[in-house]
Amino acid sequence: MELDRLTTPALIVDRAIVTRNIERMGARMAAHGVALRPHLKTAKSAQVAALAVAGQAGGITVSTLAEAAYFLGHGFCDITYAVGIVAGKLPAAADLMARGADLKILTDNMDAARAIAAFEGPARFKVLIEIDCGDARTGLLPDSPQLIAVARIIDGAHNAALCGVLTHGGHSYLATDIEGIKQAAREERTAVIGAAQRLRGAGLPCPIVSAGSTPTAIHGESYEGLSEMRPGVFVFFDLDQLAREVCRREDLALSVLASVIGHNRHVGQIVLDAGALALSKDISANARWPQTGYGALCDLHSMQPLYGLHVAKVSQEHGIVPVNDDALYDRLPIGAKVRILPNHACITAAGHDRYHVVEGAKIVDEWDRVNGW
Repeated sequence: MELDRLTTPALIVDRAIVTRNIERMGARMAAHGVALRPHLKTAKSAQVAALAVAGQAGGITVSTLAEAAYFLGHGFCDITYAVGIVAGKLPAAADLMARGADLKILTDNMDAARAIAAFEGPARFKVLIEIDCGDARTGLLPDSPQLIAVARIIDGAHNAALCGVLTHGGHSYLATDIEGIKQAAREERTAVIGAAQRLRGAGLPCPIVSAGSTPTAIHGESYEGLSEMRPGVFVFFDLDQLAREVCRREDLALSVLASVIGHNRHVGQIVLDAGALALSKDISANARWPQTGYGALCDLHSMQPLYGLHVAKVSQEHGIVPVNDDALYDRLPIGAKVRILPNHACITAAGHDRYHVVEGAKIVDEWDRVNGW
């Protein structure tokens, strides 16, 4: 099918670019001697996962138990669930393990550790302790007294195995330049290795030392002492990553196809059928590029910027594009199709149930994705 015949809005992914992005990241991690455990929270697609683990160890990272179940159903068994566990989710985790998942779960607190130790059933949980390396979201500080206490609860439980430590360099997104990202990568590595050394010094096992974000995977200078990295958005990249100099424009694999549905000449606007649900309300790239709005318009076929236009306002199903040249109404008539580069690929993709895969201007495949929790 030709791209311009597709019903809009629709999520478009360029297979060649995705493949190239994955190959480049795999080669970079291999050159540094660290395993790539891709975080599939961005793509949430078995087809993308198959590309991402090709030539790698095969392990993946997920952000929901629904993702874990979906990927297990597609043959991916080595799974790290990289969100802190609570007691109410342990039965679902145990069920996944009973179905063959080599599942690693995550905690950073005594309550969850005790809940794991008290869980009744045949499951033997593999547990990672989350470390805060500067993101200040979740995780224990590497010098926290609770680190050893939590580890001892897990290590002493009859139904659990302490498998290591995990951190996320999310504070790399606070950096204002590449040097700031490099510094975040150093802090990420130092924190998680420091936590691992404390565990080992206390006679506790710590085979896994896991870190990762896409910016720190791209701009980090050393990964020595890490066993794996877990970048996620690198498979698609987006305008926010581009604005941060984490990727190049030709690395942007994801776009939203939209149709022109209105001309509001009296206020200088073109209206698209892609609004907040199709694009998201993420405006992250605007911190560096204020004229990005909710996404940048591109030519349907060439993907080149389209007259410098952007989506400046969204409601649920409408995207508003300001225009200051009446000639654009003729160049973009009612029914014309455009593609929109999103600010944040993870959030934009979450509004869709499938990817329409393109090579050039032709749709050559359709990839499903899992949503929900």
